[in-house]
Amino acid sequence: MTKLVLLVDWLLKRSLMLLMAAIVLVVCWQVLSRFVLTNPSSMTEEIARCLLLWIAMLGAAYAYRTGQHLGLDIVTSRMTPLWQHRIAFVLTAAVVVFSSIVMVWGGGELVWLTFELNQMSAALGIRMAWIYMVLPLAGVLIAFYGVCQLRCLAAKIQLVPAEESE
Repeated sequence: MTKLVLLVDWLLKRSLMLLMAAIVLVVCWQVLSRFVLTNPSSMTEEIARCLLLWIAMLGAAYAYRTGQHLGLDIVTSRMTPLWQHRIAFVLTAAVVVFSSIVMVWGGGELVWLTFELNQMSAALGIRMAWIYMVLPLAGVLIAFYGVCQLRCLAAKIQLVPAEESE
């Protein structure tokens, strides 16, 4: 399981770096074509918007993995380690359920609907479903990372009472 997590981490990091480089190049080309060449490109704004969506959703999965997401620990910091792990377990399970239902299932429904309706991007001429595909993908990544975290938390919850009784 550790090798799989490391592989997914590596792929996600590299994908985000590639997407960030792409958006920088696209926006630079937009500025150059608009102000220097005085002939703005019609596709760059839509490409940047799509890249931003992919960066935001995949970045959210990476932020969840690295623990960089927003969290308040004002209440849990005053609890015992056992209760901190128990609450973290419940909250992580809620994240897995949310990402599975809303992002994977709901996002998959959105992708399926846009495929059925053959909704096309105005400037790029590609199906919007390919752009929206990031929703279920990010949901799968967040659920995957959540399940991995649940396994670690479950081990901590079982180990803490044994340590406290000694």
